[in-house]
Amino acid sequence: MLAPDQQGLKRDLRLRHMIMIAVSGTIGTGLFLTSGSTIATAGPGGALVAYATVGLWLVFVCQAIGEIATLLPVPGAFNAWGARVFDEAFSFQMTWMYFINWALTIPAELSASAVIVGYWLPADSKFPAWIVPVLIIVVMVFINLAGVKAYGELEYWFSILKVLTIIMFIICGILVDAGVVGNKKYGMDAWHVEGAPFKGGFLGFITTLVSVGYAYGGTEMTGVTAAESRNPHKHVPKAVNTVMVRIAFFYIVSVFLLASIIPVNDPELVNADGSAANAPFTIVFAKAGINAAANYMNAVVFTSVFSAINSDFYVATRMLLSLSRNGWAHKQIGYTNSRGVPVVSLAIVTLCSCLSLITIFVGSGVVFSWFVSIIGSIIFQSWILILFLHFRFRYCWKKQGRPVSDLPYVSWGYPYGNILATCIGIGCIVATCYLSIINPPHNPGPDAAPTDIKAFHKARDAYAQNLLGAWFPWVCSLCLFFGYKFVKKTKMIRAEDADLDTGRFIPTESDKLDMDAPLPLWKKILNALI
Repeated sequence: MLAPDQQGLKRDLRLRHMIMIAVSGTIGTGLFLTSGSTIATAGPGGALVAYATVGLWLVFVCQAIGEIATLLPVPGAFNAWGARVFDEAFSFQMTWMYFINWALTIPAELSASAVIVGYWLPADSKFPAWIVPVLIIVVMVFINLAGVKAYGELEYWFSILKVLTIIMFIICGILVDAGVVGNKKYGMDAWHVEGAPFKGGFLGFITTLVSVGYAYGGTEMTGVTAAESRNPHKHVPKAVNTVMVRIAFFYIVSVFLLASIIPVNDPELVNADGSAANAPFTIVFAKAGINAAANYMNAVVFTSVFSAINSDFYVATRMLLSLSRNGWAHKQIGYTNSRGVPVVSLAIVTLCSCLSLITIFVGSGVVFSWFVSIIGSIIFQSWILILFLHFRFRYCWKKQGRPVSDLPYVSWGYPYGNILATCIGIGCIVATCYLSIINPPHNPGPDAAPTDIKAFHKARDAYAQNLLGAWFPWVCSLCLFFGYKFVKKTKMIRAEDADLDTGRFIPTESDKLDMDAPLPLWKKILNALI
């Protein structure tokens, strides 16, 4: 029997869906388009340290998610756990903030899609920019109405394309760097040019953290999909255990090769216009002699954006479903049809996605950069709060006299890994807030030259953007948390009274046989790779 908050959902996600959804959450436009600007800002060494540091934090976040989501695969996942082990107000603010995160991500990605398609249009084209987002929104509605299985299948095939692109890039990168193709051996020369390997020192390093966090954002989605997994005891652990391999293989190796081939002082590395034609991956493919590299990468980036929007719609609707089922939003929002689709939630998310049409007229690039600042900070907030909830969960589990061996999946490295990850997370958040308040712009005065006034306005906008991005999630969360506590008069839950059983997944005999079934050698190798 399903818990009340799970009624209506369909457990239609298989293991291959879960693993590839986790892969898809890691690889996206953050890696394909903006990894070059990270290297340009912090240098090859600084970029590698930034990706490795945030990646290490994320590894233990995913381990925490894996442990609790395997036991309690409930709608809302980590956002709903706070009401079980800490305080209902905590889950209220966390779920609303996570919904806001995805509600902002959808128009950000949709506005980017118009820019990407514009690459294939002639310079004097009068093709309306709003057509692309509208078509994608319509397609997304039909995909989501088809049910969770359709979502899983699409993510599976999109992920395969992205994985193949990364593998192709790494092979090309190694050959180009070694001088096998391209008629020039690069080696480690780019690490010795002026500004390398640590451009801007410590300040350059911390400046890149939010963009790196944005690039990694979405990996925690495995916890959300657990509620619709056919066998969470088998699927969730396998999905979260691939995180370290994916981070090392996809990000660390790719960034290392990029930094070795394209020097930090190369103006193309910044990719200021965000175009696939000037993306770092495209530059390396071009050096390998692949003339169609720009068109291919633009197609890959477009499918990545489409895949991201597909995931955005899925997660945003499930967050609204969780809010409704927990009594934090109108109960009608939690209605699901016969296919397990929260149709009212889908309608609300579709309306939110229409904000992308406004961003196109305002200026896609400007709005996108503002959204990234806010989204990156909300992602950081979610990760640090997940670690806090895992500490609290373990404390409640122990106080109720339950042995750790009773957990269907035990996160490795606890508590030392969580402590290390918490220190990294706090450091990243403090660094982000610090960067937002230093170097405020100074008004040059009414007699200043037009160029100085223009530069001041640009600096002022950037300063406001950084302030909003760094502080908005925390101010908003505090208002939600204390506002709910004041209205509902909630109290912190005693560890002995924490509900650690409602919504637990009880595997059937066939589920147990599925978990114990031996895998053929080729599947073991494939699982190790992905």
